[in-house]
This record gives sequence, C-alpha cells and structure tokens, in this order.
Amino acid sequence: MRYAAHEILVAPARPSAGLGRLAAGICLTVALFFLLSIMWSGLLPVIFGVERWARIVPGVETATTPTGVLINLATFGLLIVALALSLRAVHRRGLMSLVGPLPRATRQFGRALLAVAALHAIIALVPLPEAMALERNLAAATWAMLLPLGIAGLFCQVFAEEVAFRGYLQTQLAARFTSPVIWMSLPALGFGLLHFDSVTYGANGWLVMVWATGFGLAAADLTARFGTLGPATALHFVNNFSAILVAAPKGQFDGLALYVFPFSLGEEGAVLAVLPTDILMLLCSWLAIRLALRG
Repeated sequence: MRYAAHEILVAPARPSAGLGRLAAGICLTVALFFLLSIMWSGLLPVIFGVERWARIVPGVETATTPTGVLINLATFGLLIVALALSLRAVHRRGLMSLVGPLPRATRQFGRALLAVAALHAIIALVPLPEAMALERNLAAATWAMLLPLGIAGLFCQVFAEEVAFRGYLQTQLAARFTSPVIWMSLPALGFGLLHFDSVTYGANGWLVMVWATGFGLAAADLTARFGTLGPATALHFVNNFSAILVAAPKGQFDGLALYVFPFSLGEEGAVLAVLPTDILMLLCSWLAIRLALRG
C-alpha cells in the first residue's frame, strides 16, 4: 500500500484517538499559544527597551524589516511549546512522536531538501518577464549576515506548522478514520483557512487560501507516503526560503528578502498571473521529492 509507512506516525496516536481528545488537544494548544503570545508580547519591550520597541513595532506588524520578520518567525516557537505541553497533558505523547524516527526523518529531509533546492535553482535561471523583474531589497552583505538567523527562524516557523497540521491533526484523524479523504483533506483545509487574510490580500485572499490548501494536500501525501515529517518539512522549508529570504512580494513579509517582486499580494492581476507558475512549481517539487525518495 502506498500509505503503509504512515502507520509509523499513526500508531502512537491510536491510544488517544477519540474525537473528544482531539478537540481537547486543539483547544488546549490554542489556549496555551494565546497565553504564551501574551507573555511574549509583554517581554519584547523589556528585551528591546520601551522606546526602541516603539520604533520596531511597525516593522513587526507588516514584517517589512529584518527585525520584524525575525520576531514573527520566532513567535512560531511558542506554538511548538504549546503543542508539546498539550500532547503530554491530553494524549500522553511526546512531540517527537509527531516527527517519526529521527534518523529516518533527518535522512529523508536531507534528500528531499537537495531535490527541491536543485529544482528551484534550475527554475531561477529562467528569465522573468519584464513586468515581474526583481528589485534589490537588501545589500548582499547585509543579507548574508542575517541569513543564519533567517534560516533558524524559518525552520522554526516551518517545523511548527508541520508538527501542528501533518504531525498532530493528520495522525490523530488517521488513527480515528481510515479514509485519506478525511485525514488528508481536513488538515489541508485548516492549513488553507489559516492563510486566508482578506485585509492583507484583498480579493486575492481566496486564491492564497486555495494554493495553501493544495500545498497542505501535497505535504499530507508526502508525510503519509514516507512515514516521517522529513519530506514535507523540506518541501515547506525550500518554498518559504524562496518566498521569504530570496524574493518576496513587495510590502509583505519582505524584511529579510534579498529581492522583492514589483507587486504586492493584494494586486489581483499580478497574483493571478503568477498563480499557475506557483501551482506548477508545487507539483514539480512534490514529484521531485517522490523521485528522490523513490516513493
């Protein structure tokens, strides 16, 4: 069976597979994340100083400065902590049970990362249309200096989302329901809804949601197919590395990007123009990982 390896992740979820436990786990995770976020928000002015923090805040709200992006990415670490505490309290499971055997996950992550990074590097050689020509955002030296912090923050964000949606929701649902339609689609839809933002994206909000849902399905398939979070995390990491650290839409999470596109995600025509390419890139990345891992 193509999803036989999924049992590696699903087995630890079976002793607490009830929907009531899942609902309690979700509620506790959200509550803990909210509480930790309040504490984090109160701590930041102490760390930076009140006056300096007041100058930093606008960049945090829009993620248009390096500090703003790093703070936003670091916040996802709170979700990891909240989920780890919730898992222990509700399911009597450890966080690493969501990841799979670490040597296997690490090996799959590395191979998948190389495959998708190579694909992105090849595509980067294709010239962009003049209307979408990249603009320099950060000096190369500044970008290189910030890159280690950016990579660490980015991995924190990616890992948090993967353990929450593919590691937790997907495996708990798979322990309760046998149909992939349920345990793949529901977390993917939740992932898509999390990315819906009509204030930031305007009329494009639903397009971003549809793309994110498709991404969630691809990540769900890789997780079930290979039995660890390694492949999905690699897919997510390279995608976000490209979109946040290499070339970002102007005015939206572009504080750490080396380049920016000459449009924002709120410009409907521009987003519609690049969406087919993004979908094709997602499909090719998914296939590249399958080929790299022979699955």
